[in-house]
Amino acid sequence: MKLTFGLVIAAMTLPTAANAAALRDAIRADMPQLMTLYRDLHANPELSMQEVRTPAKLAAEMRKLGFKVTEKVGKTGVVSVMQNGPGPVLLLRADMDALPVVEQTGLPFASKVRATARSGVETGVMHACGHDTHMSSFIGTARRLAAMKDQWSGTLVMVLQPGEETGEGAKAMLDDGLYTRFPKPNYALAFHDAAALPAGTIGVTPGYALANVDSVDILVRGLGGHGAYPQTTKDPIVLASRIVGALQTLVSRENNPLDPAVVTVGSFQAGAKHNIISDEAKLQLTVRSYKPEVRKLLLDGIKRIARGEAIAAGVPEDRMPVVTIREEMYTPATFNTEDFSKKTLDLFQQHFGAERASLTPPVMGGEDFSRFWLADKEVQSLIFWVGGTPKDKWDAAGGDTLKLPSLHSPFWAPDAEAVISTATEAMTVASLDVLKKG
Repeated sequence: MKLTFGLVIAAMTLPTAANAAALRDAIRADMPQLMTLYRDLHANPELSMQEVRTPAKLAAEMRKLGFKVTEKVGKTGVVSVMQNGPGPVLLLRADMDALPVVEQTGLPFASKVRATARSGVETGVMHACGHDTHMSSFIGTARRLAAMKDQWSGTLVMVLQPGEETGEGAKAMLDDGLYTRFPKPNYALAFHDAAALPAGTIGVTPGYALANVDSVDILVRGLGGHGAYPQTTKDPIVLASRIVGALQTLVSRENNPLDPAVVTVGSFQAGAKHNIISDEAKLQLTVRSYKPEVRKLLLDGIKRIARGEAIAAGVPEDRMPVVTIREEMYTPATFNTEDFSKKTLDLFQQHFGAERASLTPPVMGGEDFSRFWLADKEVQSLIFWVGGTPKDKWDAAGGDTLKLPSLHSPFWAPDAEAVISTATEAMTVASLDVLKKG
């Protein structure tokens, strides 16, 4: 009986191991071309909603693989569909946009691109968030799944999304009929490279994984005058400083400490000369939360504190601060559906080994991948992490991420080969599991 059971286990295990080895060999053979693509994308980044060259280049790649391709969805997005018999509809997504950052990595293929942001400011442009690795892995996954059509059944909807960094691309594609013009997904899957994990490892976070992101502007209005006679003024810099300090009590004294929240003042602008008290000061805030009720507490609190401090300073009613919540820049919290997340983590641990795939805590960064689930909560959704920090640098820092470049840093240079090969394999394995025959 034991011998028979052992033979059965061997029969089940060996083909799986052989398939895994064959998949790795195929990805290894693709890597030279994928790395050439990566270097090209890295050297030619495009800002959010200004993607033109990138989607055109990748759409051509998808057509070569036999996908039905539609361009200019949600302005610059690309949707590629491959129908392969009955079964679930799986949406795979990669984001395309870069950041207004002057690259300082020293890479031989570093970006030298300059562009004008919508603010009117000319800036360097860099893939400082690793979206170039996302797109390269997207093409790698598409190649594998197109070549393995005999091993799956269902429909692939592969989405190249613009404008993730500005929180508008996913909404733009949904508003342009992503779920009505194309097959509506049962599952949505994506990954993001991670600076907080060593290259080639995988992290999965069931439940809330990334935060609500709100951008808030506060125009603090005072009464200007001569710096030598402050008694004749209502100083907006002093008032704005009080507001900045009081805002910190929203998290420390009003919010439940078990509910994550962040209020950061990222910009404080006022005045133009040493001896002039200006009429106004401008604050720009980023506000992070997970739960809707925490988001409301923070946003309502910002309005209350700005007004309250102005009243305390004696500012007249017609000069009260103006608080603007930039709804067009809002990114809702990303929720990884529990069952799909846990099942996929188990799959990754079986395939890669437990040392390469693990549970990771939620973070306060934002991702508009959230909108694909919020548009239809029947969709099983997961975005996972693939570590990008080169192992030698990770080891030298002892795993202390404070000693390492983060995402959005001008020095962020992931081990792209490890990210792309790992992500391609993980996305392919997860897709084959979702779309398995029978």
